[in-house]
Amino acid sequence: MENIEIMGLVAAVLTTYSIVPQVQKTWANKSTKDISLTMYMAMFLGVVLWLIYGIYHESVPMILANFITAVLLFIMIVLKLKYK
Repeated sequence: MENIEIMGLVAAVLTTYSIVPQVQKTWANKSTKDISLTMYMAMFLGVVLWLIYGIYHESVPMILANFITAVLLFIMIVLKLKYK
């Protein structure tokens, strides 16, 4: 594996993991009072577009990171709508 692919995988792990604490906190507290639905919707759309871009370029780091991030963002959107 090339160094650039390793760097891409590390970046994917770091950026994807950054959402996990917010999902955990929201799930545990069942409160989304301070969460912006507009921000999460825009982020979700952007990540889905990045996922499509990654699939087109057959980039494993981009596909993995954006798929997992899209799932986490979708969970946040569902939680926001549920605990509104």
